[in-house]
Amino acid sequence: MDDHRLCLLITHEKATEVQTPLNASASSAGALLSSSTFDVPPFQREYSWQDDEVADFWGDLSNNLDAESYFLGLVILTEGEGEQEGKRRHVVDGQQRLVTLTLLAAALYHEAVARGREALADRIQADFLRSIDYDSDDTDPRVRLSDDADDKTLQAILDTGEVPANAGDEGSVSARIARSFKFLREKLKQDLKVDPFKRLGKWTEFLTNRVYFAVFVHPDPSSAYQVYEIINTRGRELTTADLLKNYVLSQTQKNKREARYKQWQRIAGQFTATGSNSLVQYIRHVVTVEAGHILPKDLFAFLAQRIAHGDRQPPNSDQLMGRLEQHLPLYLQMVDPTVAGPAEPEALKIFAALNSLGVIAVRPILLAVAGVPEALDGMKYVLQLVVRRIVVGNLGTGNVERRFGEAAKKVFETGGWKSLTKDLKDLNPTRKEFIDQLQKRSFNKGVLEFLRRSIISKSITPEAPGILHFIWTRQTPNWQGMSEEDGAFWGNTIGNTLLSRLDRRPKEAADWEGVKEFMLHTAIEGECVKELEDYDVWDAGALEEMGEKLAEVGGDVWYQSQPHLPVAK
Repeated sequence: MDDHRLCLLITHEKATEVQTPLNASASSAGALLSSSTFDVPPFQREYSWQDDEVADFWGDLSNNLDAESYFLGLVILTEGEGEQEGKRRHVVDGQQRLVTLTLLAAALYHEAVARGREALADRIQADFLRSIDYDSDDTDPRVRLSDDADDKTLQAILDTGEVPANAGDEGSVSARIARSFKFLREKLKQDLKVDPFKRLGKWTEFLTNRVYFAVFVHPDPSSAYQVYEIINTRGRELTTADLLKNYVLSQTQKNKREARYKQWQRIAGQFTATGSNSLVQYIRHVVTVEAGHILPKDLFAFLAQRIAHGDRQPPNSDQLMGRLEQHLPLYLQMVDPTVAGPAEPEALKIFAALNSLGVIAVRPILLAVAGVPEALDGMKYVLQLVVRRIVVGNLGTGNVERRFGEAAKKVFETGGWKSLTKDLKDLNPTRKEFIDQLQKRSFNKGVLEFLRRSIISKSITPEAPGILHFIWTRQTPNWQGMSEEDGAFWGNTIGNTLLSRLDRRPKEAADWEGVKEFMLHTAIEGECVKELEDYDVWDAGALEEMGEKLAEVGGDVWYQSQPHLPVAK
């Protein structure tokens, strides 16, 4: 963000909202860090710099080592709250730069110690790494992180100059901190090779006196959360997950904030492997159960009461966190049906089926249905509706997702799932429409494989093994009887598929005779081997006829009579 624009933004555009002007000043890195101690508060995003950002940081500093001054960026601070925190400032913005600078200072300190420059090492330690209580000789870290594990990693690096063996799993914040330090330590070692004594002094003088920050100090600690949101949303740097965490913590009483932060981290940690978008998606699905459909872009604004959503009231932070805790075990099973949780085995099969189809939009309905009587029947209905709709229409429209969100809210309000049969009736095609489309419509391979498995096993939650192969493919140019036009129309339809034990198609299966000789005997149990063997040629007519037979069986499977499940005729 442009510095002048940011200054105007803070002091003018938002002054009436924050109520307190920000005092801005330029400060050298040495003066800033030596003048106080700093906490990165829980609402801040975690240390997120990757290799590229750290490489740029090192490159910018090393390339400007002879410059009269170098501007490192913006830092926004507030005074700590309470008697214990009054001496420590909170870093509202600028954590990434401060932490990385601290890691570089630690590398300098330990190099100075190793090379016998004790006075220089003491200067680096006092200015950048630890403050000293002159009454007791106790020391306190200049920079401290809010997460205990991450802070433990940081402090171990500062103390020893080495990365601790248990510096977190790959992808964790601790692992990023460790990787950043290793990079800076190695770069510094290379830089010092020419003249270690002189270069150590030059680096220390540069960081202390010629590297500058623009420092904004906000005197009102209670506004820190709002300042953080204002600055970062204007720069479009925050993710929705960052904003949501900031909002939840800002609405939590101070004496409960640490426990709430740990609760948030515990929930967010369940989605680490899939990223912050999956966490936000989970929050949106949970909120949808009671509030109805909310657009992803409106989630934060709705929860923070920045926009109206009809007459619907968002949950407060306590209610939101309670619901996230409540739904988490089941939702994690929706994401991965192999994990432990409260779902029945049949429900897990439904989750697995929806995952194989790549359908996520119905998760709010499943969460709502899970809390009402005859929940398993309701989930089966949802799966049937989804598959019927995929075959005849599609699920890829915003309007369908909106309908699902509103249907989830209705289930929650009525305490029963049968409202779905009325509210989503127009999305439910007839058996005849389903069969007609299944026979002749092209689908992607994943959908075809799922449908083929359901037909073979005659189940809506198929567990049939095997890998889907197309009988005729575009890679078989010598195929007799199939024109290019017919192949383009019928090639990706259900009639042209086979479930086989083979991982890879044999090269000999380049024509129909080759398929019969080298592939049919590898078909899984229950496949239509005898019916296929009766065809002398595999042309559009044969393929269409086989598709018709399979579609009829598919109609039986997906419109089978089950208790409480309406069947469209």
